[in-house]
Amino acid sequence: MATTPGGHSGPRSLADDIRGRDDQQLRTLILRRPDLARPAPADLTALAARAGTRASIQRSLDSLDLAHLQVLEAAVALGDPVDRDALAAALGGGDGGEEATAGGTVEHGVGSADAVGSADAVGSAGSVGAVDLGDVLDGLLASLWESALVWRSPEGLRVVRGVAEALGPHPAGLGPPVAELDRTGTAARRLPGPDGIRQLAHDAPQAARAVLDRLAWGPPVGLLGDTDPDEASPVGWVGHAVRWLVDAGLVLDQGHGQVVMPREVGLALRGGRVHREPRLTPPVAAGGHRKVDDIGQAAGGQVSDLLVLVDELAAAWGPRPPRVLRAGGLSIRDLRQLATRLDVDQRRAAFVAELALAAGLVADDGELEPVWAPTAAFDEWQQLPGAAQWVPLAEAWLASTRAAYLVGTTAPGGSGTVNALGPEAHWPPARALRRDVLGELLRLAEGSAADAADVAEGLRWRRPRRLPPRLEELVRATLTEAEWLGVTGRGALSEAGRALATGVTGEALASTMHPHLPAPVDKVLLQADLTAIAPGPLVGSLAQFMRLVADVESRGGATVYRFRSDTVRRCLDAGWSADQVLSGLADASQTPVPQPLEYLVRDVARRHGQTRVSSAATVVRSDDPAALEAMAADRALGALQLRAVAPTALVSPVGAEVVLEMLREGGYSPVVETASGGIVAVPAAQRRSRARRPAPASVRRLDEDVTTALIASLRAGEESAAYLRAQREARPGPHLPSTDPTTTVAILREAAADRQGVWIGYADREGQVARMLLYPERVEGGRVHGTADGARRTLSIHRITGAAAE
Repeated sequence: MATTPGGHSGPRSLADDIRGRDDQQLRTLILRRPDLARPAPADLTALAARAGTRASIQRSLDSLDLAHLQVLEAAVALGDPVDRDALAAALGGGDGGEEATAGGTVEHGVGSADAVGSADAVGSAGSVGAVDLGDVLDGLLASLWESALVWRSPEGLRVVRGVAEALGPHPAGLGPPVAELDRTGTAARRLPGPDGIRQLAHDAPQAARAVLDRLAWGPPVGLLGDTDPDEASPVGWVGHAVRWLVDAGLVLDQGHGQVVMPREVGLALRGGRVHREPRLTPPVAAGGHRKVDDIGQAAGGQVSDLLVLVDELAAAWGPRPPRVLRAGGLSIRDLRQLATRLDVDQRRAAFVAELALAAGLVADDGELEPVWAPTAAFDEWQQLPGAAQWVPLAEAWLASTRAAYLVGTTAPGGSGTVNALGPEAHWPPARALRRDVLGELLRLAEGSAADAADVAEGLRWRRPRRLPPRLEELVRATLTEAEWLGVTGRGALSEAGRALATGVTGEALASTMHPHLPAPVDKVLLQADLTAIAPGPLVGSLAQFMRLVADVESRGGATVYRFRSDTVRRCLDAGWSADQVLSGLADASQTPVPQPLEYLVRDVARRHGQTRVSSAATVVRSDDPAALEAMAADRALGALQLRAVAPTALVSPVGAEVVLEMLREGGYSPVVETASGGIVAVPAAQRRSRARRPAPASVRRLDEDVTTALIASLRAGEESAAYLRAQREARPGPHLPSTDPTTTVAILREAAADRQGVWIGYADREGQVARMLLYPERVEGGRVHGTADGARRTLSIHRITGAAAE
């Protein structure tokens, strides 16, 4: 701890600041920056060293919203220690004086429209909206301290050194201080105060004022080519303007055609403000309001459709699974066929396939010639109630790193098109984007809807440093998927979607969706035009029967099925008789079976089985000699090499399965016959893949219990470190704790910045460890350069076994 001249003591470094925090403050720090706990540091000093590394600070900055970033940028621009009043003025809360512009100056009194820049910026009373700016600023600074991005010194708050490095050389578009640009101090002595700078800008030639306008709000660096001596040319015009500014000291020549506006000049020209538009409060979405009942009804309808589509996908891929492409994924032709089967566009078909894959309902079967087939988990899923079926789909969507909306787009690197279920559809940021989008909807009042533009604007404020390209397009695609999944209804978060976003799982999550799902029905309406109407989702057994005997013609509030000759024959091929089909239809219908449908079933059944196939190598027989003559003469069946051995029999050298398939494709309606003359019903084989279970997480998620145990370990390690520090005071050359390379680099950089010594253990080529007191000057390229024992030394970081500040 350090003591100020006035007698006040306080932390002298970030490490002291962190060591002085209580358990709750440490818990908050670790939960906000979980990378500090992986791997677990030995003590609080190691924790502080890791918190000061650039990689950790970079991750922390990426999680900040725009308000915290603007406060940090303003604090870095103004320099340490942080003066609260100056910081408030820099963020638009005070009289900023005048801002130089190409046309002269614009007065910026408190609350002027140009000063605030946006609706949620500082108002005329120095407030942010209806909230006092001072309260907002205090809250933001406290939050930054809790995240260890600033620390409390005796003189006031100081920004952690690594923050300035992570923000870059031009925070908020401001250049470096004049003292850094000119080490001689000449430029600093020539530079007038803010009023003098604004007066120089006011008196500057028009061309020079235009250059100032370009540099004032950033970037503050200008690159000029060779200047033309002719003042009438554009190049010469700019060159003379820049020379005037250099002579006036408003920009500094850095050589090689580069000029830089010093930070002091930029702040003066901005009227003392750091940002053109301070935005310390989040944007407010202007979406409409929906009735809660309408939202639930819309979400339930979408979920009902989704469950039918997933069931239909498995029904299509069970008997005829599509092949896995050599490079992985589903071919465009198979995706098109799936879209036709589901009666949706290819975009939604890709979403259904990707969702089934993420939920483990379909998978690559891993055979020599792999196919995409339903897994055994699908059979279990199919027996669940509707709401319970929705839960694994919703949870898989939220946790998946696959992006169905990338299907059909160009793969990264221009290597082709992204295929459904392929490796190119794996996009890790998709998971975080879904959670961020749901987080934005969760912040709205219940029943409020927001469009993609509103959500994208909110994300630009929440995560300004962690945004993917084409943000609004990706947000729109995510909202569309959420609508298909029932997470939203009519653009607003549904009750079930709100539960999903807040971490509700299992039966509790299913209970939020159950009231909004239509009850399954066990009856259909048969019509004389060979159609049947299902007024809602069908119960499992009836749904399977209707899928077997008819094709889906349209979906919506009600599903329309169409009966055809081939669909009835499909049912007969599965072993049903005509009487069984008609009996099943009669039981399922609220009205008698229409006469046209009965005629269709009996007509197909009369012709069904007239041609029978047996394997004598192969024998095709029929009671109708004319039918056999037509087969033998059919060119489409030439590959079977059919030959008549009797008026009622043909033989073929081709296997019975192939003969059966080709005759069916030719429209001859054959059936399989046993050696004794009986008919064999051959149901379609249902292919199943082995379920692919996700690998267990290798890192335990940080929670209260884990954090509490870690803090106890850090306290114990700190007590041990305190004992070692006491020994260090008794004798030079302390026993050094072992430190990892990341912690070692942080300690060395901190010491180099503060020009302090560091005790290190250094292993030579023979493995002998020697202790030395090193005064580091710079750390770069895996080496530290400094002075030890009065001699210049360059040491490899990986040979340092431990480090501790002097």
